Amino acid sequence: MRSAPRSPRALGRHPLHVTLRLVRGLPSLRSRALHGRLQAALRAGAERHGLRVVHYGALGDHVHLVCEAADEHALARGMKGLAVRIARALNRLLDRTSAVFADRYHARELRAPRDVRNVLVYVLGNARRHGIVVETTLDPCSSAAQFDGWKELAPPREEARWLARASTWLLTIGWRRHGLVSIRELPRGAPTRKTGSELEAGAPWAPVRA
Repeated sequence: MRSAPRSPRALGRHPLHVTLRLVRGLPSLRSRALHGRLQAALRAGAERHGLRVVHYGALGDHVHLVCEAADEHALARGMKGLAVRIARALNRLLDRTSAVFADRYHARELRAPRDVRNVLVYVLGNARRHGIVVETTLDPCSSAAQFDGWKELAPPREEARWLARASTWLLTIGWRRHGLVSIRELPRGAPTRKTGSELEAGAPWAPVRA
């Protein structure tokens, strides 16, 4: 007797840290042209298929996202759609038709307030950790300007926000139990604390032909 299909695991209460990595040989995602296309794709795909992209931070060959999703299916559908949107935008700009992403996305479920805070510091301050941004100004290749948890800065105006709004307790209130974030705070390293779950990322992206 065939067993019933497994229901998608609920994720609604827990934010996610998601990473997408480019194939080798592409220009930096922090270049003016590529970052403009990346930002436009994130703006258009920030809230689709049950996935909400709340924050992002771009380095040369990868982008970190802080997301929320109802369940594993919503995460997989939303990330596939977002990856295709980004790939098409970059391929049009670069006049190419090959694959853009090196592999499947990697997603980690965040279950504890401190873990969420660590990931926010990591995603919004990763460029400073790598010496790319050395001043105490906010990283322009991230959503740092939309973050409402800086110690030194007033919250951004609501109309200035263009990514999805957080809805989970952990991402709106819970992480603040461990203190607001200073614009001078450096990430301590890649978040590896085992408070969350490694999620199945789905099939690799097929080459996108723009």
